[in-house]
Amino acid sequence: MQNTPSSAIPELEIPQPAAADWLWRPWYAKLWWAAIPIYWTVAAASLKIPALRAFFESAFAGYLTALFFPLTALLVLGFGFVRAWLDRPFAGDPLSDEEIEELERIKIEQETLRYPPDHLRPVGDIYDPFSGTIYIGNPLSPNNGSRI
Repeated sequence: MQNTPSSAIPELEIPQPAAADWLWRPWYAKLWWAAIPIYWTVAAASLKIPALRAFFESAFAGYLTALFFPLTALLVLGFGFVRAWLDRPFAGDPLSDEEIEELERIKIEQETLRYPPDHLRPVGDIYDPFSGTIYIGNPLSPNNGSRI
């Protein structure tokens, strides 16, 4: 019997975090999502019922409005999902030392091209045409021979 690649040890499947695990499955998330439509239904009813109107004009109702705003629930409950998503292990083989060094070298080269050292910038070189008005060949330059 020959060794085939199918007889190799299978790689472990890395579970990806699901948003539902944080946005809906905990008991407090279900309670919060269920209370949001109830709060807004009562808030809509306060337009017709004067006793409720007095409550919804209070400062405490302003805090409850922020608490039962759906985006607030999404942000607060989604915080755990985002944290788990950022902490998840990456799939695939880790980079070798040579690959990491190559990526660092490429990054340094790109930064050098984007932000050259001061002695390579044309800003202070009067002999570089890219230095603007201080270029000696520029007729507006105070260093131009015709202006001296």
